[in-house]
Amino acid sequence: MTVRSTEDILNELAAGDHKKVRVAITDIDGVLRGKFMHLDKFLSAARGGFGFCNVVFGWDMADECYDKIDYTGWHSGYPDAEARLDLNTFRRVPWMDNVPFFLGDFVNPDGSGLDICPRQVLKRVIAKARDMGFEAMFGIEFEWFNFDETPQSLAAKKFRDPEPITPGMFGYSLLRSSLRHDFFSALMDWTLDFDIPIEGLHTETGPGVYEVAIAVTDALEAADRAVLFKTSAKEIGYRFGVMPTFMARWNNELPGCSGHMHQSLWADGKNLFHDDGKENRMSDLFRSYLAGQLALLPDVLACYAPTINSYKRLVEGYWAPTRVTWAIDNRTAALRVIPGSPKSTRLETRVSGSDINPYLSVAAALASGLYGIEHGLELTDEPVVGNAYTREDAVRLPGDLRTAAEAMSASAPAREILGDAFVDHYTTSRIWEAREFQKAVTDWELQRYFELV
Repeated sequence: MTVRSTEDILNELAAGDHKKVRVAITDIDGVLRGKFMHLDKFLSAARGGFGFCNVVFGWDMADECYDKIDYTGWHSGYPDAEARLDLNTFRRVPWMDNVPFFLGDFVNPDGSGLDICPRQVLKRVIAKARDMGFEAMFGIEFEWFNFDETPQSLAAKKFRDPEPITPGMFGYSLLRSSLRHDFFSALMDWTLDFDIPIEGLHTETGPGVYEVAIAVTDALEAADRAVLFKTSAKEIGYRFGVMPTFMARWNNELPGCSGHMHQSLWADGKNLFHDDGKENRMSDLFRSYLAGQLALLPDVLACYAPTINSYKRLVEGYWAPTRVTWAIDNRTAALRVIPGSPKSTRLETRVSGSDINPYLSVAAALASGLYGIEHGLELTDEPVVGNAYTREDAVRLPGDLRTAAEAMSASAPAREILGDAFVDHYTTSRIWEAREFQKAVTDWELQRYFELV
């Protein structure tokens, strides 16, 4: 995005036809929470911040209030926190009459970033990377399913048997992609106008499933684009009678949906991961970055797999990793090294699903890699050749959300790279999610036990 001065942006809005502005922050689950503001109120808030109820970090995605967090709760009365708008995120929403749009962050009373705000977590990690002399570049891919449903129709069906927009298993299909062309054409055109450039869009294996590759950019903008793409797809879908889902896995007979992250470190216009003179063209810096991600993968898995449903994707044979492994251009491993040109050499972190909060997944990946560099970690295992699922000697990843959250809470390295306040808040929210699920009686239980036990 083109960086513009505050005065240029505010003058453009003041002189424009729109009398309202749309603003949003991202909660701990990666859900956008926001509102419309009258232009006059916005112009004031753009310079000094504005109050935003801090309950958005005190409840889950279903608006159920957490019971064991320190930041806010009934004990604090859910007061307003200060939100600061990032004017560099200025966009216009093309499917809403080009209304102006901005992202913001929560800050402390002294103006410093709130420790538990996901976008602030990522900003702190990026600042560390820059202090070390690196500019982090990321590109995020999403797979997601699309249905001929609306929120009302699916609720009336009690979320059972949603109707995919296309039938069958037909990856990379030109034929299937011609169906609902109106929706996908609008999706590509409008997201581009919304400053979310899409490099590629194609069908994946499954009924109504697509994959998108969002153009590579700096780490913060990559996370902004990823958060906004998910909401944009849903809002644009509303206009065409299409309901997308970014659940990690919605059906036990179909593969899950990934949120893969491609990444590299740069300085002075040079990709520091590439070295023609080294094996697999991997620089020593790249090897330490990869070693850091391998070492910390079980500790920060809850940032890559943040929901109960995430772990239904992380099962063998469904294109998602279950063990701590790396390989050269091998899609069965958790971490895939792509030894390309000086421009394209990169790491793909494949464990993350489409249900990620992009700020937290990018922060965890980047911080883990920096940890490897800072601590001089070395690769001790050879890259996997063949099927990584058969590597019984490799460390198995936690198999459910509560185990992953507890591992993160107990991890000194996770606290070192992401901060105690964030780790405490985030893992408490994940354990809450696990407790809420524990209370639920599922269809599987009814079908298995209702008559026979």
